[in-house]
Amino acid sequence: MTRPLLITQGDPTGVGPEIIIKALLDGAFADLTRPLVVCGDLGVLQRAARVFGRSCEVTAGDGLASHRLRLGGRELGVAALSRLDAARLRHGAPDAACGRAMLDYIEWACARCLTGEAAGMITAPINKAAIHAAGCDFPGHTELLAARCGVDQVVMMLAGARLRVALVTTHLALREVPCVLTSEAILRTLRITHGDLQRYFGLPRPRLAVLALNPHAGEQGLFGDEEQRLIAPAIAAAQAEGISADGPHSADTLFYFAVQGSHDAVICMYHDQGLIPLKLLHFEDAVNLTLGLPIVRTSVDHGTAYDLAGSGRAGYASLVAAVRLAEKMAECRP
Repeated sequence: MTRPLLITQGDPTGVGPEIIIKALLDGAFADLTRPLVVCGDLGVLQRAARVFGRSCEVTAGDGLASHRLRLGGRELGVAALSRLDAARLRHGAPDAACGRAMLDYIEWACARCLTGEAAGMITAPINKAAIHAAGCDFPGHTELLAARCGVDQVVMMLAGARLRVALVTTHLALREVPCVLTSEAILRTLRITHGDLQRYFGLPRPRLAVLALNPHAGEQGLFGDEEQRLIAPAIAAAQAEGISADGPHSADTLFYFAVQGSHDAVICMYHDQGLIPLKLLHFEDAVNLTLGLPIVRTSVDHGTAYDLAGSGRAGYASLVAAVRLAEKMAECRP
């Protein structure tokens, strides 16, 4: 039997449930080669269907799907992992019970992937304050999944059809970036990105562009010495290991050439250095993926969008792109 892909429903009071339902109704999952199972809450999914004026037929499921949900002539497996009172939930107002449910979806899906019962997982957006209220000490999906997989180091990559960016540092104040940046962290990012681009993207020798931290790549130390002191040594070490990496490149120039096809991924020193150009090109269809895990994990590249929750207006392009990328990556795993 073909192993399914798992979609975690995310915040029950955000847009996650309704973009799943909307994509299903529009046939966006119809040509997938693997079955999909949503890890979530039947009542919340049924409430999401009512946003579109639809009602669901629920029947018994099989395998990882405890139930089958049918609407609009289409069907989706559901692993019903919570029983929230959907009628009392308010969009944009998750409580600790919602936070606990979000965690249950993620941990159950991760466990199924680790055992090999599922081929990969796709995560819908969560509310970090709610999972903290439920007792989670991790700042988000990535750190939680790394811990559950027993992995010390992972890399956040954002990907679209025209550009891929990988981040050496992620959610930090800008003033902290030079303090935490090290040659070891840059080299580790290069190794993980190189390995997973080979493994999942069919690139035998990925071409990696490494960005500078400072304007004009530091202008030979005039605007900072991180390029000479930290970044160039990491590139040299990666090259010595057979990794095709070059730089440090000035960030204000390199992206133009990367989008033209000069490189397969751009290694960025900090969050906005990579995400601004990525979202300029792929605001609706970018995918967030975690490299360095022993499982396939992709995610939508947006938040809970409380301002749209319950309106039916939220787009599902990023969700569908994340599902399709997870399917592609899963084909590369034994």
